[in-house]
Amino acid sequence: MEKNNEQSLPSGNPLQLVLATGAFAVCFAIFGSVSAMMPILRKRLDLSPIEVSVAIAVPVLLGSLGRIPLGMLTDRYGGRLIFSIVMMVSIIPAMLMGWVSNYWQLVTCGLFIGIALASFAVGVGFTSGWYPPERQGMALGVYGAGNAGQSLAAFGSPVLAGALGYRWGFWTFGIMTAVWLAVFWAKARNAPRKGPPKSLSDLTKPLRERMSWMLSLYYFLTFGGFVAMSLYLPTFLTDMFDLTPQDAGFRTAGFVVLATVMRPVGGWLADRIGGRTILLWVFPVTAVMAVFMACPLMSTFTIGALGMAAAIGLGNGAVFKLVPEYFPQSVGSVTGLVGASGGLGGFFPPLVVGTVRQATGAFTWGFLFLAIFALLCWLAVRKVGRSPAPQAVQGAASKG
Repeated sequence: MEKNNEQSLPSGNPLQLVLATGAFAVCFAIFGSVSAMMPILRKRLDLSPIEVSVAIAVPVLLGSLGRIPLGMLTDRYGGRLIFSIVMMVSIIPAMLMGWVSNYWQLVTCGLFIGIALASFAVGVGFTSGWYPPERQGMALGVYGAGNAGQSLAAFGSPVLAGALGYRWGFWTFGIMTAVWLAVFWAKARNAPRKGPPKSLSDLTKPLRERMSWMLSLYYFLTFGGFVAMSLYLPTFLTDMFDLTPQDAGFRTAGFVVLATVMRPVGGWLADRIGGRTILLWVFPVTAVMAVFMACPLMSTFTIGALGMAAAIGLGNGAVFKLVPEYFPQSVGSVTGLVGASGGLGGFFPPLVVGTVRQATGAFTWGFLFLAIFALLCWLAVRKVGRSPAPQAVQGAASKG
């Protein structure tokens, strides 16, 4: 099949998009099961608040930094092989979590579960090769919606643990990933491409360009905001408004679902009016919504949280429309860097907000800092100028 299509640029492949999205969803469910099961783990292992924070942070850190090498490997060896390896490796700690009996076992398994989060960079490189530039925004937005796997884990893990036993809160998603791995390996195909495999110098060259770091800044806020809010929104709601954990969990799920749904919408809009145009609206809206969340009223906080979910969801889709525009021949490598920044964006902001809470007794200034950072991102988008999309598209077409 690949040999027959080498002379033409792929116009799209829904099957490969479905396979990649499903793979990302089951990997994200494995990652999400750790935070979903943490209340149970905390009681079983008698963990302190600091131990809980570290146990949640370790997968995020490895899942962020691991995207860089995985993106490079995808550019060199193709997404079919690398995604299959990632799923295989992710299954092991997911199953071992069922036998965790002390804190260090938890941290060790959590470290390797971070590989499941790092899978995102693999799927972007795999998916983008199957779609022409004018359709990549929508395709990558659909692929990114696989982060709904975290919602599946948030709801499913505690229910499964209660109904079938503690271990099944992890094992279920490990088994689901094993099944999808078999389907993926049987049906997935790499998009046709010309030329020999890239050298290490070729793979790292785009990472030295300014625009790759600018895109990382944008994703630090958009995806980082999604990860941070999905992990820590229950804490905000229970601390600020004395909600029950069940009510806070329900509201958090609403945030995750809205942000996830808006991601492909952001990609679709970016295909039509440009990713940069979307970001010029997303960052000011995010700033306004952060101010709403700083107000100590449930009504304003709810408006701010839902508005931010919609904004950062659109922004996530827009950023990954820009990656193949600027770097059509290095999507995996640049995705690794940008994705790593987004993951780290989910780790550091909660620490800042928590520090502010401890120092001032409220979260207000933490959300105001978020608003200021969003405005700085807006200024950065304006300063960079328009995307060199026409040249990038021509370059991709001539080499594809």
